[in-house]
Amino acid sequence: MPRWLRIVNWFAAILALALIAGSVAAMWTVRRSMPQTEGTITLQGLTAPVTVIRDAAGIPQVYADTSADLFFAQGYVQAQDRFFEMDFRRHLTAGRLTELFGRDALKADMFVRTLGWRRVAEAELPLLSTDTRRYLESFAAGVNAYLSGRSSDELSLEYAVLDLNGLTYTPEPWTSADSLAWLKAMAWNLGSNIDDEIDRSIESIRLTRQQITELYPDYPYDEHQPVVTQGALVDGVYEQDAKRNDTRLPSRPPYLVKGATTALRDAATTSAALDHLIGFGDGLGSNAWAVSGEHTASGAPILANDPHLEATMPSVWYQMGLHCNQVNAECPFDVSGFTFAGLPGVVVGHNQSIAWGFTNLHADVQDLYLEAVDDSNRYLYNGRSRTLTTRQESFAIAGEAEPVTITVRESRHGPLISDVSHDMSRVGANAPVGKRAPDPGNGYAVALRWTALEPGRTADALFGINLASNWDQFRDAARLFDAPAQNLVYADTAGHIGYQALGRIPIRRAGDGRWPVPGWDPAYEWNDNYIPFDALPNVLDPKDGYVVTANQPVTGEKYPYFLGSAFDYGYRAQRIRYLLEGTNKLTVDDMAAIQLDTFSSLAKELTPLLQEVPLKTTYYQAGQRAMARWDFQHSADSGGAAYFNVVWSNLLALTFHDDLPEEVWPKGGSRWWAVMQALMDDPTNDFWDNTDTPGVVETRDDIVHQAMLVARDELTQHLSRDPRDWEWGRLHTLHLRNESLGSEGSPAAFLFNRGGYELGGGPAVVNASSWDAREGYQATAVPSMRMVIPLDNLDASRWINLTGASGHAFDDNYTDQTELWVEGQTLPWVFSREAVEAAGEHELTLIPPGWSLPPTEGS
Repeated sequence: MPRWLRIVNWFAAILALALIAGSVAAMWTVRRSMPQTEGTITLQGLTAPVTVIRDAAGIPQVYADTSADLFFAQGYVQAQDRFFEMDFRRHLTAGRLTELFGRDALKADMFVRTLGWRRVAEAELPLLSTDTRRYLESFAAGVNAYLSGRSSDELSLEYAVLDLNGLTYTPEPWTSADSLAWLKAMAWNLGSNIDDEIDRSIESIRLTRQQITELYPDYPYDEHQPVVTQGALVDGVYEQDAKRNDTRLPSRPPYLVKGATTALRDAATTSAALDHLIGFGDGLGSNAWAVSGEHTASGAPILANDPHLEATMPSVWYQMGLHCNQVNAECPFDVSGFTFAGLPGVVVGHNQSIAWGFTNLHADVQDLYLEAVDDSNRYLYNGRSRTLTTRQESFAIAGEAEPVTITVRESRHGPLISDVSHDMSRVGANAPVGKRAPDPGNGYAVALRWTALEPGRTADALFGINLASNWDQFRDAARLFDAPAQNLVYADTAGHIGYQALGRIPIRRAGDGRWPVPGWDPAYEWNDNYIPFDALPNVLDPKDGYVVTANQPVTGEKYPYFLGSAFDYGYRAQRIRYLLEGTNKLTVDDMAAIQLDTFSSLAKELTPLLQEVPLKTTYYQAGQRAMARWDFQHSADSGGAAYFNVVWSNLLALTFHDDLPEEVWPKGGSRWWAVMQALMDDPTNDFWDNTDTPGVVETRDDIVHQAMLVARDELTQHLSRDPRDWEWGRLHTLHLRNESLGSEGSPAAFLFNRGGYELGGGPAVVNASSWDAREGYQATAVPSMRMVIPLDNLDASRWINLTGASGHAFDDNYTDQTELWVEGQTLPWVFSREAVEAAGEHELTLIPPGWSLPPTEGS
C-alpha cells in the first residue's frame, strides 16, 4: 500500500473513532437524564410503598396509602419527566429568567417583577387550608427527593446545553410557592383583556369612535346562543328557573382616552412576549360541552373538552392519575386527568363520581388607570396628592458580575407598568383627556388593576374539585376559585350535567373596562366587593339537555352585571350545538369527531360572493374552480381551503392595513369574521377605500377582486401553479418550539424543536388551529389536548396530549402523541385499577428506607 494511502486510512480511522466517541458521548449526555420507570427506588420521606404504573405512552398512574405519599410521589414523577419545564416556569413566574438566559430575558423579568406574581403566591400560602398546604409541601418534598444527589445535566438535556454556554447552575429546592406562582401565569393569559384596551387606544389615533365601534361589533344574540339560556337574578342569587331579573345596577358611560400610545404600545409588546414564554399566546379559547343521557346512546352523560393554547414543546399539559389504594377520609383521592407540571392535583379531568372541563370566560378582570405622577413619586387622587408605594427589585444576570436594580412603583390601583421600559415614561404625552384632567407633565403613568394580584384560594378550589362527588360539593369548591375567571362544565355518574361561571369579577362604578380610565377620578373605582358567587350564572340539568361553551357570552343581554366584552362571537359554539342536536344517540366517537370538525360558517357565506367575482383569465379563475366543489371544511388536504384562507388573509390586509397602525392589524380571529360579515353588506364603507391611492375611491368589489388576484399569485409562488397541488396543510403547519432554548436562531433548537406537521382547521372553527394573518399561515394556537369522558364507563374515556408525557428530548414519549393528535386520534384513558394494570408497560415502586417488599409471585 502506498505511504500516502496508509496516511489517509490512518486519518480516516482516527476521524471515525472521534465521530464514534462523540456520538457515544452525546448519547450518554442525552440518556443520563432519562428517568427510571421500572424496579424499585428507596426515598427518604415516604411512609409506605407507592406504585407508579406507566402505559405505553409513558402516562403515570400513582397509587399510595396516604395523601402525603400520593403527592410526594406526584412531585417525584413530574420531576422525572418535566423538571426543566418546572424550573423554567418558576424562574419565569419569579422574574428570574436572566439567571439562566442572560440579559435577553431582562425585559420580561422586569415586567413580571413589576406585577409581583411571586409575591402574591407567597401571600396566598397562609390563606390556604391546612390540607392544601400539606399537599403542596408533600409535592415539594417529592420534587426535592428527585433533585437530591443529581447534577443539573442529570436532570435534563437543557442544562447540559446551558453548561456549554458557561452557565454554572444548581437548581434550588422546590417550594410550595413555586407551585402557586404558576397559577398567576395561568391567570395572566386567561384573564387578560388589557390588549383590547391598548388596541382601542392605538386605533383612536387614526379612527373615529364610530369606526372603532365597527371593529368591535356586538355579539349576534339573534344568531348565536350564549352559554346559559335560562334563569335570572333574584334577590342577588342566580336562579335557573326564574324568568326576569329583579336587580338593576347603575351604569356610566365609558371613558375615552385617545392617547397614552407610547406606553400602551410598549406594554402590548412586553405582554405579548410574556404570553409566548408562558405558552398561552394568541388565539386562546376552548371548547367544552356536556350532554345529558337523553341525547346519548348509553343513556348517561358524556363530557368533552379541548382547550386552545399556544403550541409549545413540551405541551403545557401533563397527564396522570392519582389514586389512594383505599379511598377514605385519610386518603380521599381517586382522580385522573390533565395538570400542569409543577402543580399537585389534577386541573381538568374526572374522579370516581364527577367529570369537569374548563373554557375561558373572557371576563374583564383588568383595568388600566392613567395616573398623574410627579417627579417626587406622588400622584393625584380625588383632588389630593398621594405617595406612591415603592420597592427595589434586583436581577442577577448570567455572565455578568453586577446585578440590575429597578424601582417598582405602585398607586392605589396597582403597579405602574409604564415603568417597565424607558419609552413608557412618555405615556400620555399627547392624550386629550378633557378640560378637567390634571397637567400630564412629561406624560401620565399607567397602572394595572387586576383581580389576580390580590391573594386568593384557587389552590383550595382545585383540590376541592378533585374531591367533589356531587353538584353541591362541586359548587362549594368552585366558590373558592378566584382567578382566572372560567366557564366550568360538569357531569356526574348520577346522570346530571351542569354549568358554573366562576372567578373574581369586578363591579365597576363607571365605564365598562374597554378603555383606560382616569386614576385621579374616584368615580372610576371598583366596588369593594366582586360579583357574588351566587349571582354568577349557573345551571344544573338545563332543560334542553346541553351545556355548550366555546368562549361565547355566558348569558343574554339582560343579565345585570357586566362580565366582559371580549367574548368569542359564537361560531364554534353554534356549530357544536348544531352537530350535537343532529342525533339523540351520541357516543364517545361522535364527540371525538365533533372536536375535529373544520366547517367554516364564514366560508359558507363568503364563497358564493367570491364565485361571482369576474376574473378575466383561466389562470386567475383557477381559485374559483378549486372552491366549486368545496364543502367548506378546512381539512389539511383541501385545495379550496387553501385558496379561501389566502384570499381571506389578503382581504384583511387590503381592507385594513392602510387604516390601522401596524400594531393592531387584523389577526383574523372570530371578531374579524364578524367585522367582515358586516362590511360585506356595506359595499361603500370607508374601510374599503384604500387611503394610499388618493383620488381613487375603492369599494368592496374592488378590494375583493384584488384579494383574489393576489391570492392566486401567492399560491403559485408558495405551492404550485397547478391548483391540483394546493393543500391547506402545506401552508398551515405546526412547529413545536421549546419555550427557552428553541427560539428562532438558537443553535440548540434542532435538539428540542419538532415540526412541519400539516394541519387542518383554522380560527373560529371547532378544530381551532389559529394562525396570525399578519405573519403567515403557521399554527399559533391549537387544541392543546382533547378529552372525552362517558360517565357510565370511565374506562371507556379517551384523551390525547399535544406532545408526549416526557419533556426529555429523544425520549420515546417526547412526541409519540403528536402524530396521533395530528391525525385526530386519541388514546384509551382507563381508570380502574384492573384496567390500568392491564394497560401498564412499566411499573416503578418507591419505598421508604428500611422497607422490604414482599416477594412477587413465582420468585
